[in-house]
Amino acid sequence: MNKKIKILMLSAIFIGGFASLATELIALRQLSTFVGSTTAITSIIIGVIMLFMSVGYYKGSTASLSQTRLRNTIYKSFIRLSWLVILSSSFVLLAAYFTGLYMLGINNSLLKTTIYSLIFLSYPSYVFGLVTSLASRLLHKYNRNYTGKVMAVDTIGSVLGSLVSTLVFMPLLGVNYTIVCVVILCLVGAALFSKRFLPFRWAMILLMAIILNHGFILEKIFGVVENNAVSTIAILNIDKGKSKLMTINDTFASKLSTDKNLLFEYAVYIDENFINTLPKDKKSKILILGAGGFTMGKDDDFNDYTYVDIDKSLKKHAEEKFLGKKLGANKKFVVNDANQFLNENKEKYDLIVLDSYSAQTPPLSLVTAEYFQRVKNHVKDGGIVAMNIAAQPDFSDNYSTHIDNTLRSVFTHNLHSQVLKSYNPWISDKEEVSILYTWFNRPNSGEIYTNNKNRLSLDR
Repeated sequence: MNKKIKILMLSAIFIGGFASLATELIALRQLSTFVGSTTAITSIIIGVIMLFMSVGYYKGSTASLSQTRLRNTIYKSFIRLSWLVILSSSFVLLAAYFTGLYMLGINNSLLKTTIYSLIFLSYPSYVFGLVTSLASRLLHKYNRNYTGKVMAVDTIGSVLGSLVSTLVFMPLLGVNYTIVCVVILCLVGAALFSKRFLPFRWAMILLMAIILNHGFILEKIFGVVENNAVSTIAILNIDKGKSKLMTINDTFASKLSTDKNLLFEYAVYIDENFINTLPKDKKSKILILGAGGFTMGKDDDFNDYTYVDIDKSLKKHAEEKFLGKKLGANKKFVVNDANQFLNENKEKYDLIVLDSYSAQTPPLSLVTAEYFQRVKNHVKDGGIVAMNIAAQPDFSDNYSTHIDNTLRSVFTHNLHSQVLKSYNPWISDKEEVSILYTWFNRPNSGEIYTNNKNRLSLDR
């Protein structure tokens, strides 16, 4: 076997590893917009990928090792892989796919993820296993010492696919153009093994990838202004032009409107009852965990605000395309995970607003007793925590009861919950609404009234 064939086989293994891992991470990122990013979601995706990768390994161990046939198999595999990257990852197609599942009545996130993974991620994984197995067999046939090299190239391709896609391409180019880069790599792999020079065919595939993932298309159709490794941010004009809505990962984040009745009820309630009523004789410190569009307290130029969010691009898009103005000098934006910020920061606040929750699956790390205890530790004496929780008001599902139990295990006294919408408590329609939990950091003896000891007349 000549040197050219050796290099080609190792190139196929490297490109297959790089493209497969990059596709997996792109899929995880894109799916977070539609089904969240819980451990269960991730486990389904990884499980399907590993299953079909093993099928590919097995198929590659039994297929013919004819160099001509092998070359054609690898070529077709990379062409199909380039199409699958486009179909499985393009935001436009994913939006249509999940809309279709919703219309079919399929709403369970785990089921939607399973169907998606079987349709779109099984073949790329199979191709990676097949190509790696076939190329490894051919190399091993002529030189048994190539086993280590094959494993090294396979691992390096996978590692670089993981690191470059998430640490270089996504932050610098965005998820949409990362997809285009992976497609280009697949086409390069196909070109290396093609018997004929087919630039028109390859250009058509690349053109499709560019069209479906071009920033102009995403913004014009879906209002997407940012699609990075952390967030898909969209800004839309709604309510017949009366309102502007910012969504982050397909969930409502912030809203501006000329009509107060069209604003989010919880945001209006917090502004009117907790922010507009702050003392005027001194500056208060307010911490907003979950910056959104920076609308919470947007008209307050007196008190000191700290907004915390993990996406550094939020401030730029909020100022330029949502608020239409710069944040005031009294407003500071900290790019950090909420838990990390609370661990590292020792400052205490007069008001803390938790606004990181939505009707979609909330971040796992932000619903724990440990997280709420960190929040509690940062409240000044006499301070307040306001938490907007999307849940079912009649406790008809596990999440609604468990999040309530968790909050009350930490905020054992002085915790109020308020449903900010009319609802029928006798009919469970499975609709989540905003429930505002409010905790007041004020002394509480824990004393109760009993028949034996009742100081009601003194208390009143």
